[in-house]
Order: sequence, then C-alpha cells, then structure tokens
Amino acid sequence: MQLEPSELILNADNSIYHLNLLPEDLAETIITVGDPDRVAEVSKYFDVIELKKGKREFHTHTGVLNGKRISVISTGIGTDNIDIVLNELDALLNIDFTSRTINRTKKKLDIIRIGTSGAIQPDIPIDSFLLSKQAIGFDSLLRFYNAEHILNDTLQNEFMKHTNWSKYKSVPYVVTCDDNLAQRLFNNSLNNGFTATNVGFYGPQGRKLRLQTQDDSLNSKLSSFDYRGLKITNLEMETAGIYGLARLLGHSAISLNCILANRSTGEFSKDPLKSIDLLIQLTLEKLTSGK
Repeated sequence: MQLEPSELILNADNSIYHLNLLPEDLAETIITVGDPDRVAEVSKYFDVIELKKGKREFHTHTGVLNGKRISVISTGIGTDNIDIVLNELDALLNIDFTSRTINRTKKKLDIIRIGTSGAIQPDIPIDSFLLSKQAIGFDSLLRFYNAEHILNDTLQNEFMKHTNWSKYKSVPYVVTCDDNLAQRLFNNSLNNGFTATNVGFYGPQGRKLRLQTQDDSLNSKLSSFDYRGLKITNLEMETAGIYGLARLLGHSAISLNCILANRSTGEFSKDPLKSIDLLIQLTLEKLTSGK
C-alpha cells in the first residue's frame, strides 16, 4: 500500500520532513541526545565526520569511530519529540521513499540515549551513571499506539495503587530496555535503574516556582514505591517513549543517564559538563570495542 503525502511527509530533496535526512545519511547505530549542542560533544570523538545536518531542534552528525559508523541525533526535550524522531528514523530505514511503500525486509537500529537525569533515591550519588532497565511513562504517547502486548500492566497497576494516581492524569505505562544491547554496553560504571519519564520539568517533577502542584507528595510517593524490591530511581523526560516505540518498531534501545541532581538530598553536580563528557567517552568506547 502506498503511503499518502500527508502521512509520509518528505521535503523537496526527498528527505524525511523533520529530521531533514536521506536514508543514506543514517548509520544503523544511533546515539540520541536531548540538547542540539551536545551532538558536537559526541561527534568530536569520531575519527571522521561525514555528514552534518540540522533542522529545528533536530541536529545530526554521522561519522566513523574505530571503523564503526555512528549517527548522533538531538531529539529536543520530551516524548512528543521522541514520537517524531523514532518514527522518522524507522521510516529512513524501512520505507522506500520513491515508491512510498514499506519494505518487505525490515532493518533494525541500535539506539542509545545519552541523557541527564535527577535521582530520587538518596543513595544514588551525584555524577554517577545509570542504565534504565525499566521505564514508567507518565505521558500518554504509548496509549495512542497498539502497545498493550509490550506493557507491564501488573507493575503499572501497583504503581497507581501506591500513589493514589489521579483519574484525570494519563494512565502510566511500563516498558523495558533491550537486554541484549544493555549487556553489550554495560560496564562497572553503570548502575541499573527504574526510570520515571515525566511530561514536564517543573510541576510534573514536583518543582514549584509560582504554581502549586496537584499532588505535593508525588515525589515522596515515587521514591517510596517498592514492588518486589524494584524501586524508581530517577526522573527524566524521554526514556519510556524511546523504549516503547523502539520495541513496537523492532529496534533495540537503551537509555544511559548522567545523574546531575538528587531531588532527595537537594544536591546538584558541581561540574556537569565533565560528568556528561565522561559518560559519552565510556559509551563510545563500549560501542566500538566489539564492532
């Protein structure tokens, strides 16, 4: 079936609409970062940068490190942007732009998020690194897809019961990382975590400037949740969307978090750029050591 122009939107040069990329621009190993400025902080370690493109908040560098081709792409903030990025990355790989038809043989991406995050457990140190084994999304993104078969309803329901979750908020969803990719990239610098993906930075994460929150005790409920020893470790804004869409589309994804803040203790990193750079280097080393 041919995809209509309103569904598969292409630019004048036949590149995908938001990412502004052609299929040949993309490597099959993808690093995602939120901040467009962080793209260059990753690609500066490449042996060769073969491509630089950008449109809106979506900047892409593709290059080679130790013989492995890698693309690094900025997503901006939030799962609404993740919906754009993951669908368009998949389209670049698995849709023929000339015929506007889905390819019979599907290709698979390895997607590694390198992001920043705030811990909610007091024993998680500032400047430490965390691999999200599971993620719980407070956004509604996965609820717009046929996704029930990949979700952990038991964990979701236990969480809603523990927090007395408001019926006016979207129903949380729980997804997991790709175990094989996690094993490939795991090292002793990483802690395993259960990550909460929020729909905002201020009220949804319990921050108050001039506005009162609907549930002043939400963060304490998050940190006290314990299901058979599984506790929520940190807060950020993309991981659950990445895991959910990647799994639905047949790709592998993991999220690596640099813990810059601890909401429980009130601490913040004294040198966040140094910590993020160290996580970038560790990730690139693991990605290319067994190419």
